[in-house]
Amino acid sequence: MPVLLNPGTAPSPAMTIDGIPVISPQTLPVINPATGQEMARAPDCTYEHVDAAVLAARRAFPAWRALSTAERSAMLRTAAIILSEHVEALAVLLTSEQGKPLADARSEILGAAFWLKSFAKLELPIHVDEDHAGRRWETRHIPVGVVGAISPWNFPVLLSFFKIAPALAAGNTVVMKPSPYTPLTMLRIGALLGDVLPPGVLNMICGGDQAGPWLTAHPDIDKVSFTGSTPTGKLVLQSAASNLKRVTLELGGNDAAIVLPDVNVAAVAKDLFWAAFRNSGQICVAAKRIYVHADIYDELAAELQVCAAAVVIGEGTDTNAVLGPVQNRMQYKRVLDLIHDCRQNGMRFLTGGEPEPGPGYFISPTIVDNPPEDSRVVREEAFGPLLPLLKYTDIDDAIARANDSEFGLAASIWSGDVEAAVALAPRLEVGTVWINEIQLLSPFHAFAGHKQSGFGVENGLHGMLEYTLPQTITKPGKVER
Repeated sequence: MPVLLNPGTAPSPAMTIDGIPVISPQTLPVINPATGQEMARAPDCTYEHVDAAVLAARRAFPAWRALSTAERSAMLRTAAIILSEHVEALAVLLTSEQGKPLADARSEILGAAFWLKSFAKLELPIHVDEDHAGRRWETRHIPVGVVGAISPWNFPVLLSFFKIAPALAAGNTVVMKPSPYTPLTMLRIGALLGDVLPPGVLNMICGGDQAGPWLTAHPDIDKVSFTGSTPTGKLVLQSAASNLKRVTLELGGNDAAIVLPDVNVAAVAKDLFWAAFRNSGQICVAAKRIYVHADIYDELAAELQVCAAAVVIGEGTDTNAVLGPVQNRMQYKRVLDLIHDCRQNGMRFLTGGEPEPGPGYFISPTIVDNPPEDSRVVREEAFGPLLPLLKYTDIDDAIARANDSEFGLAASIWSGDVEAAVALAPRLEVGTVWINEIQLLSPFHAFAGHKQSGFGVENGLHGMLEYTLPQTITKPGKVER
């Protein structure tokens, strides 16, 4: 049985189940990636904890669904205020467990608050399909039920609220499981929002490798929303098939950026550098392959080298640092393995190529000079500070190479002629194409992956509808005479 604590007496951190702080007899280490040392321990839930959280969400669902849109929206707005009021303390906690600079951690917390406020503004549509000859047909959208949500370690707060905000706004209840690498901030948020949301509406659990499968296979979960790797996403889909749960998957990407020869190189170089290396490259929609026209390749390569030389890498609490560590040792070793493969195959590094000295999982921004198209560094998603810079001479060839991937999350095109770039965008086999910008996501616009980058939609009204089921109602109408 879950170990329950009286409200207000739980040591930090604790899970939140049915509005009550809950601890577990077993714990997981949480590592500060800037030091490589354990900074805290988090609950490692049992199956009984998962079951209790799901049943609490099931009990809370009828009353939450029955509230008006205005009543639910008011609580979401209050939740957003709570996050904003606690932004400093939450940002420090997020930086300590994730590694990103404090300024970026603050932005992430405030971004989560913005997602809550934004989905509080959206309303589910009622579509009148037909209204004549004595009959009216309406299609409404009703909440799917209990949502099991799983978020990753790169943006553990914001990506959690990509799920929580639309799910709650649509009338569902949620069991949220953050990554075991970065659980602390979301556990704290679960406790804070326990004073805002009715018990059981938002349950926050934490656990190791077994917790995710327990949640996705649970027979009383109606929908799963997962953000993470493509191989894990496939396992989630298999698990959800047991009772035909609805599923949204936001998975891996190997996003291409195509730089046309008419750009102002000096003007776009900094944007392209941060497109690849923001959050130390740990972004699903980072520019992970940059195709540069041969006429400007050398000039852009030189500008990117200047950008890399100016970057300060360090612990997130250092106000001078703009790049932090890779978040966990497993990912750190994977990026180093890809760098080692480049070196073993005689590739040239424009920047980086070595881990930073000292403790922690730091790798300096590494740019590989025009590696072969079939090399691992081009074909695989590094998800770290490693970028292949690639040369092309023909735009058709560049588009074909960009599309030659199992992934199809996003891409970007950089050009002095915006309309020419827009004309090329439909040829890219991805869910989002940015023109002369990148990584702009909004709670009001759909975000969806193609190919093996995703299943379903996040954000916008399309994303909110993912947490509903269509229901058609017919009734007698006015008979025309």
